Amino acid sequence: MPDSEQRTTPVELFWDLVFVFAITQVSALLAHDLSWEGFGKSMLVLALVWWAWSAFVWVTNAHDPDDPPVRAVLFVAMILAFLVALAVPEAWGEEAMLFALAYTGVRVLHMALYADASRRGNASFAAIAGFALAALVGMGLLIAGAQADHGARAVLWTAAVLIDYAGPAWLTRERLRGIQRVAVAHFAERYSLFIIICLGESIVAMGVGAGEHELDAELVVGVALALLVTIGLWWTYFDRVAAEAEEALRTHEEPVLAGADAYSYIHLVLVTGIIVFAVGAKAGVAHVTEPLSDPARLALCGGVALYLAGHTAFGLRLVGVFSLSKLLAAFACLALYLVAGNLAAWATAGLLAAILAALIAEETERARR
Repeated sequence: MPDSEQRTTPVELFWDLVFVFAITQVSALLAHDLSWEGFGKSMLVLALVWWAWSAFVWVTNAHDPDDPPVRAVLFVAMILAFLVALAVPEAWGEEAMLFALAYTGVRVLHMALYADASRRGNASFAAIAGFALAALVGMGLLIAGAQADHGARAVLWTAAVLIDYAGPAWLTRERLRGIQRVAVAHFAERYSLFIIICLGESIVAMGVGAGEHELDAELVVGVALALLVTIGLWWTYFDRVAAEAEEALRTHEEPVLAGADAYSYIHLVLVTGIIVFAVGAKAGVAHVTEPLSDPARLALCGGVALYLAGHTAFGLRLVGVFSLSKLLAAFACLALYLVAGNLAAWATAGLLAAILAALIAEETERARR
């Protein structure tokens, strides 16, 4: 069994580099089409990318990632995941089949590692077989969708995502809770690192947006304010929440169920919020003195609101604490979207930073008391 204090290994950090690129590709896909249809397509791709990464967190939690055969499988999966990332911009076009086949390969390797973990006594084969069947059905729909026309592809890929995500839920709670022992420190750290990856993407997006313009005073102010928003997003997660969540998972009566709900599912909401915000921040920096278009402003404000809503659900599921202040801050972000139509982008970013600063101040004072 993996030690309960197992930590992230260099090979896992190396594996994550592919997903840094994948997140950048998803962000670019959304930025290319800031419409509801574009959002839906981008989020389907993101859901698949996230599920593949999360699946390997679970399986390496049941393995020693430094074991040479496990490393070999990770490296092969890394190559396939890179092909997935390369295909993301044309996943709805000419590269649909490459995307589907490479992604299926990643998931098959994940299931092979899990089968090996069960052979070693580190995971329950009965539980693995339950969600593996759902995953294989989902991958079949993914490949079928890649061959279909645009409308049918959307339907088949949506079904593939829903079936794959529902796979663990099809297991009885008793079978799922017994799938493996959770190495808590490793598990919580892996998901925290993915939040860092996504926050890094928001910083890169701002840099890309700023790189096309002269570095004058207005641009400096706009970049600084957008970075303050990113700092606020970091602060709300890493100041206390990350450590509190890890400790809550460590002492939880059902760590597998709590970990699956809070990290594998709810963290996708946080990740989505950051990526959507990154797209809005890129547009805001690129047009710092102009009012943002409705879609770009919704991405900027709505991304932060979605992130805070995810935080509220995360704390409620894992720690059992409902954060009214985070929910009110999320509503304030949405209200800002409604009233900021005529404001310059830098002003909208500044008001977002102020909302997060007020939230952080309130939570810090409450913790001090």
